[in-house]
Amino acid sequence: MRPGVRPSWSGSEKGGRRLTRLTRTATPWDRVLADHDQPGHAYSPFGHIGLCLTEAVEWSLLGSLSAADRAHLLDSARRRTFARGEVVFHEGDLGDSLHLVETGRLAVQVFTTTGEAATLNVLSPGDFFGELALLRERPAPRRTASVVALEPAQTLSLSGVEFHAICDRHPRIERLMVTMLAQRVEELGQRLLEALYVGVDQRVCRRLLELTHVYGGRQTPTVIPLTQDHLADLAGASRPTVNQVLQKLATLGVVHLHRGRVEVLQYDGLYKRTGL
Repeated sequence: MRPGVRPSWSGSEKGGRRLTRLTRTATPWDRVLADHDQPGHAYSPFGHIGLCLTEAVEWSLLGSLSAADRAHLLDSARRRTFARGEVVFHEGDLGDSLHLVETGRLAVQVFTTTGEAATLNVLSPGDFFGELALLRERPAPRRTASVVALEPAQTLSLSGVEFHAICDRHPRIERLMVTMLAQRVEELGQRLLEALYVGVDQRVCRRLLELTHVYGGRQTPTVIPLTQDHLADLAGASRPTVNQVLQKLATLGVVHLHRGRVEVLQYDGLYKRTGL
């Protein structure tokens, strides 16, 4: 996907009521560590932490709201459907909505000065994106990255206008912005510490472990349908370096390498090499 090429998309929307309960925010490593501490525990994106549930989806984000405030918020959200390869929005677009991931997986991407797409994150059910659209700024903030569906996906979308209207009627909901921004700051802080103090071998293993949870939990084998280029972007390393790390893991029997995907064979073996 190159700059100037803007695939069109059409999303189907359908409202629906949802059931929620109390939670706290959780970072990606909360998910991994909470699940690792409970052998045999069926994986959920946020381990044993209290959660906000929408049918089979779990969002930690909404747990800071009361049951009534969550109901007001979710009743205003609209379901949007995206096909594999469809773009939710592009880097530089005006930000107009928050998305809660309900099904499927999506990639957060930016473009380098050479026009290559770099993958920053992979989102799965229970994640959210586009929160800057909820800031009371005029003009609306621009999107800082593109989001594209890696497979058929659904999100619950809440526009900034709808969010502000709800906040005017229910002021306590505005605390959600603080929760979202605090979670983003914590995630960025963790990645910065990794870049400064964690070696590339451990960074690659940590990204693989996170992706194992995204695509299968602790059940192995788990197939991660991403290329080594994607893994290099996520780990902040070059592709040749990532290939060397993967070859070592393959020799140890931790992973098996396929064209365009990595199969994790030993969850515990991978975890031991993260340095956590």
